[in-house]
Amino acid sequence: MTTTDQRPLGSPFSATSRAEDVVAGRDLTRTTALVTGGYSGLGLETTRALAAAGARVVVPARRPRVARASLQGIGGCEVVPMDLADLDSVRAAAAHIRDSVGRLDLLMAIAGVMAIPERRVGPGWEGQLAANHFGHFTLACELYPLLAAAGGAGGARVVVNSSAGHSLTDIRRHDPHFRTGYDKWLAYGQSKTANALFAVHLDALGRGDGVRAFALHPGKIITGLQREMSLGEQVDRGWVDEHGNVIGAGFKTPSQGAATGLWAATSPLLDGRGGLYLEDCDIARVSAPDAPMDDGGVRAYAVDPEGAARLWDLSAAATGATPVPR
Repeated sequence: MTTTDQRPLGSPFSATSRAEDVVAGRDLTRTTALVTGGYSGLGLETTRALAAAGARVVVPARRPRVARASLQGIGGCEVVPMDLADLDSVRAAAAHIRDSVGRLDLLMAIAGVMAIPERRVGPGWEGQLAANHFGHFTLACELYPLLAAAGGAGGARVVVNSSAGHSLTDIRRHDPHFRTGYDKWLAYGQSKTANALFAVHLDALGRGDGVRAFALHPGKIITGLQREMSLGEQVDRGWVDEHGNVIGAGFKTPSQGAATGLWAATSPLLDGRGGLYLEDCDIARVSAPDAPMDDGGVRAYAVDPEGAARLWDLSAAATGATPVPR
């Protein structure tokens, strides 16, 4: 994959498309999907749309009781306890899933945290990199045999939610865990760049097994992702009014925010493709290094194969995750 592959295809969907629009007419009755964060915000919309199209959906959840309540009435869902920031929990959940599922057609990595206060995880890892990237990295490695089983039977896709926030910084190889001073927005941006690079290298490793991977920016959406931010912060950024009502320009509904991930998971236009960064239900263009974040596109460093390979090696060494076959 090179940055020249980052060109819009002319998808029939757009920024205003909704989850239900993207899956309309799709028959997913033989599909097994896993959706992290699949019980709130974009994840819940994703779970609802996949289940409505007939898919079996596994939802790992840090709060399983809350998840079961949120998913009540949605058929074909199974909740599995899992905390992305606790790799022992991730491995235990993966072991349970391997025992109960023969193959995994879709892995949707949607759960995440944003702009949290400084938080150390495991051996002192920065909390956003740990939850947003290391947790999903370990989960995908542990479940790779199930993805490969689906890949050999017609294809599997891994879809990773990144963000326009990736434009804040490349991977800080000199100090990825912010030992020299914490900045919650740079930490978030780094974790989102990691999400994009993870998809690039997973795709490079998995395509021979029929496993393709994509990263995406879902758009600007007010969901539970902002729970660590004060109302004042959100008001100051022009996102909401003093009552918490969304007033910022360009915001999507949760259903619209889930649409690009569902397009990545199901669109035949992406057959034979992978390692790409998507937005607004299409392939994103490469943006200039100094372009404003809200102008869209993906920074070249977030789809760079060499950078992706370096991050993969760093992640494997840090987590001890079972490596995907090369």
